[in-house]
Amino acid sequence: MARVLSGIQPSGQLTLGNYIGALQNFVKLQHEHECYFMVVDLHAITVPQDPELLREQTKTVAALFIAAGIDPNHANVYLQSHVPAHAELGWLLTTLTYMGELERMTQFKEKSAGKESIGAGLFVYPALMAADILIYNADLVPVGDDQKQHLELTRDLAERFNARFGETFKLPEPYIPKVGARIMSLDDASKKMSKSNPNPNSYIAMLDEPDVIRKKIRRAQTDSGREVKYDPENKPEISNLISIYTHCSGMSIPEIEAHYEGKGYGDFKKDLAEHVVNTLAPIQERYREIRSSGELEDVLRRGAERASEAAEEMLRTVKEKMGFVI
Repeated sequence: MARVLSGIQPSGQLTLGNYIGALQNFVKLQHEHECYFMVVDLHAITVPQDPELLREQTKTVAALFIAAGIDPNHANVYLQSHVPAHAELGWLLTTLTYMGELERMTQFKEKSAGKESIGAGLFVYPALMAADILIYNADLVPVGDDQKQHLELTRDLAERFNARFGETFKLPEPYIPKVGARIMSLDDASKKMSKSNPNPNSYIAMLDEPDVIRKKIRRAQTDSGREVKYDPENKPEISNLISIYTHCSGMSIPEIEAHYEGKGYGDFKKDLAEHVVNTLAPIQERYREIRSSGELEDVLRRGAERASEAAEEMLRTVKEKMGFVI
């Protein structure tokens, strides 16, 4: 059974884009693979975080994993910081990583742009991301287009380690679903829907109240004209909304186009809002159950124990090969 590893940062509210592009795929993968799904809280602190907000948001993201359908009996759900082997292997891999490789990282360039001082953690965190993957010898890593560069570095570091110290790490492959991998911003379809966007109307949070969802979709950017037609090149805004519609309704794109033929954007947006509300309602209800029942703490403890067992075994192998006294 192939091993899958992925994680999401707790540095903001999870969005509908996270659900469609990541969590839905996590749910599918858990039944066919050995899965490790973590909240990457160590990555979150590469930029300043309010401690109480980070603590609460970490619990929120973990609870949403489960509420979205990830079954802790099928997949390991845990916090990155609860498995210390991640940080230790991250440091070991940093010693094998070249500064030029880190300087080329697109996300580093974007997050450091215009800042007078930049934390070293932001610069070297791709090595920690590589450790997250290699510590479990993951076969598949669900990634968006914006993370493929980091996975390429992970593969380079695995090959470098293997060449220097002997065959140890597998070379992980990206898992990029053909459908639903990228939901765009509601105010600009050229940008990915992101929980870090300062404009709250640009995304739908998974915990947004129904009326908030309706308002955001009503205000969503559309193209000129009134035809509901999927044409990403010429009508990117409405095409993005159609993508959301098909994932939340189960209708195909041709069915949606036919249903709204001769109708305007108003009817389309009104129906879209209800499909999104109905998609998120059971997740929100399950989330509230998880947070009030106390089951989250038990899930995270068990997940960390299982993950630590696999991670510590690999870390011992790596340290022995590098020459450490075990």
